[in-house]
Amino acid sequence: MEIEQSGLSPNQKAIKRLLKNKSALFGLVFILAAVFVAISGYLITPDSTPDVNDQITEIALQPPGFQSEFLAIRKNRKLEEVSFLEKMIFGAVNPYYYVPITGYKLRGDSIYVSVVSAGEQSGPSIEKRYNAADVVYPISAEKREVVRRGDQLSFYNVDEKLQLESLTNISKTIAEKQIYNRSFLLGTDHLGRCMFSRLIIGVRISLLVGLIAVIISLTIGIILGAVAGYYGGRIDDMIMLLINTIWSIPTLLMVFAIVLALNNRGVSIIFIAVGLTMWVDVARIVRGQVLALKNVSFVEAAQSMGFGGWRIISKHILPNVLGPVMVIAAANFATAILLEAGLSYLGFGIQPPTPSWGNMLNENYGYAISGKPFLAFIPAFAIMLLVLAFNLVGNGFRDALDVKSKI
Repeated sequence: MEIEQSGLSPNQKAIKRLLKNKSALFGLVFILAAVFVAISGYLITPDSTPDVNDQITEIALQPPGFQSEFLAIRKNRKLEEVSFLEKMIFGAVNPYYYVPITGYKLRGDSIYVSVVSAGEQSGPSIEKRYNAADVVYPISAEKREVVRRGDQLSFYNVDEKLQLESLTNISKTIAEKQIYNRSFLLGTDHLGRCMFSRLIIGVRISLLVGLIAVIISLTIGIILGAVAGYYGGRIDDMIMLLINTIWSIPTLLMVFAIVLALNNRGVSIIFIAVGLTMWVDVARIVRGQVLALKNVSFVEAAQSMGFGGWRIISKHILPNVLGPVMVIAAANFATAILLEAGLSYLGFGIQPPTPSWGNMLNENYGYAISGKPFLAFIPAFAIMLLVLAFNLVGNGFRDALDVKSKI
């Protein structure tokens, strides 16, 4: 066994140590699951409308596991078809709007439904009448009149084509396809939107903020830290002055300043603002590692062969500091998620109706003390789990890359 392990490369030993760390594996599996959910996006959400903004005000503030019967009524407009990829990334406009009902009756060319009052699932219902053809087909606004001749209805659809349909077929379509039960796994928010769907799309924002912030922070931090550590002197003094200045400003305050200075609260600006505040830790760690390595024998050998400073830094020094950089990258990922959530909670982050876990907290925190704590607890718990997962993975990388650790 000793001989077999001695033949492993340092990277193989690190991977073996990481795989033995159960908490790090849990974090890694959770992150991979979150990435899968984020990529799948609107393909797996019950509500696949853009920004998950299909509002059904009659069922607002319903608890997790809520179920109701709905009548799906066709919208009277022509909708463009979207590709599989477009729907996965951006969602698709719903061709129906939904009416929560407690019962229905089909009479002639009409359907009579008992409509649930807003927020009163157990209260009295209101009876409403809808034209059966209007429920099933998108009827032209210019030629909306529906004419009944015996058992047949004639009308113009949105393509301005004369539509002929029998009442028997329309009634059958309504009973089979337009009336159905729908459940809400995590309940609904104050606008009657599906909390489960918004939670799924919200993970995209958290992961994107973390990814872009880490890329920006690593790029700036590695370059400045490596230059300061390798060249030293006045260059090091200037870079350290910049690092200490940025370090002295509270991170959240710095993000506020960047967002306000750019006068833009768009998604891309939030990503950049968070990334520009997180490079300091990377730069300090890389500078320290470069200072420790620039006088070792293999660097001196490269210098004696006439290699330039950038080649030595990129080819000989940086590959040997990737371990600590990976650890700080995982920690920065978690910090970026918390920063975005804090910004959105305070109203400076991702703006509604785009769902993010932070603005879900912002919209629903008031209900935490009014008998509906699940509205605030659900996004808060999701943020906690994702941040915990990245911290566990970061700790796992730290232990796995420690050469003093035993396999």
